Order: sequence, then C-alpha cells, then structure tokens
Amino acid sequence: MKKIILFLILILTVGFDSRSDEAYDTGEWFKFRIHYGFINAGFATLEVKDAVVNNKKAFRVIGKGYTTGVSRFFFKVDDLYESYIDKDSGNPYQFVRKINEGGYTKNQEGFFNHAANKVLVKDYKNKSENTFTVPKNTQDILSAFYYLRNYPGIDKIKLGEFIAIDMFFDGETTKFKLKFIGREDITTKFGVVSSMVFRPLVQSGRVFKEQESLTVWISDDGNRLPVRIKADLAVGSIKADLDAFKGLNNPFKIKM
Repeated sequence: MKKIILFLILILTVGFDSRSDEAYDTGEWFKFRIHYGFINAGFATLEVKDAVVNNKKAFRVIGKGYTTGVSRFFFKVDDLYESYIDKDSGNPYQFVRKINEGGYTKNQEGFFNHAANKVLVKDYKNKSENTFTVPKNTQDILSAFYYLRNYPGIDKIKLGEFIAIDMFFDGETTKFKLKFIGREDITTKFGVVSSMVFRPLVQSGRVFKEQESLTVWISDDGNRLPVRIKADLAVGSIKADLDAFKGLNNPFKIKM
C-alpha cells in the first residue's frame, strides 16, 4: 500500500478565473478508495489550492494517504505530501513530505533552485541539510503527476510510446517513464468512463512482480484524471478507484 499511496500522491465546477485550456485548476479535489481484494484498506486525497512563492502565483497541491479499519490496526499509515508549483512552467518550488508508515517516519522539506539545477533538502527528523544537483525541469513526486496531466500532446500519444520526465525522490533523481498501452472503457461508480491506459515503469523485485506491474487509467477528456490504479504485487494485488471529486476544470465525460 505504501507504494500505491506514493503513486497516488505519484470533477465539475469551473471558477471565474479558470484556466479552461488546462487539465486542472485551483479548487480541484478528489479521493481514491484503496482496496486489497474485498478489504477496504484506506483512502488517498489530492487537493489544489492557491499560494504565493517568491512573490509569484503558485499552486499548493496537498496529498494525503491513510489506512482505515482493520488495515490501520495492522499497518498504520498517515502520509502528507505537499508541492508548491509554478503556475506558468509547472515546475515545483518546494515540496513537503511528512509520513508515518507503520512507525517509519520522515519529516522533510525540499527547495528547488531551477536556475542552478539544485534542490536543498532539509531533514527535520535527523536535523540535517543536503543539496543535490538535478537536471533541468526536475519534478518532485507530487508535482510530477500534475505536470504529466498537462504534458504537451498527451492526447495524441501513439500506442507503445513513452513519456519520460526527471523526478527527484529520496535524495535521488530517476527517469520516470510512462508507457501508453491503449484506450479502454471502464466501469466506475459514476458510470462508464473512456480512459487512456498507461503503465509507469517501476523497479521490480521487493514489492512489484515485474517492471510493468502498475497500471493507471486516465480519463480521456480535458481533465486527464486518474480513475483507477492497479498494482500486481508479489502476493495479490491492490486497486485504487476514484471515489469522490469536485472542482474539476473541465467536464467529466461519463458514458451513460
């Protein structure tokens, strides 16, 4: 579940100041229900707010993940991820990571200097600071999701093609890749949704069965909203389904 929450954290009103040509805007909020078989394991939410960073308008994206019920008894998860994203470039200014996963905790804050291709990470738990060199336009784990939703030409991607971006996480920069595997109509609690299907390339071995064990269904409309995520694990599988939403920047297309 820890990995799923990361990918999570890796619809229907439009405001007066809405960016009608963008996939998301201030006020968007949605929730996923995470389940392991018939067991309701937890929830994850993502919300977009306004912020100002260095006298520039920015988005403040807040991601939360938590276990519930029996799952919480066996493995308590309370995760908070935040990212402050430039409204024009889509690049992150700052990220926050406060997690508690079965007693494993982190409390970090990162500050990007894109002009110098650096990121300063402050570790409040260990009382340390480290500066890392990163490639141009590097994303954090949360900003990467929103950056990809507005990726140029994503609606025209061809079968088998990849989208690749640089993502900074846990002191390392990795090349995060998404492989487009086709389109599919899937049944959700809201109705049948036409979706674009992607497979993020993930490290196989300890958690996932193989490199392409994670599958993501994205609404094939202007929102490019994730409606389902499924991961085949070494034992069983975990699925996350869109459970609630509000404040989408574009109409959410549902086939009745």
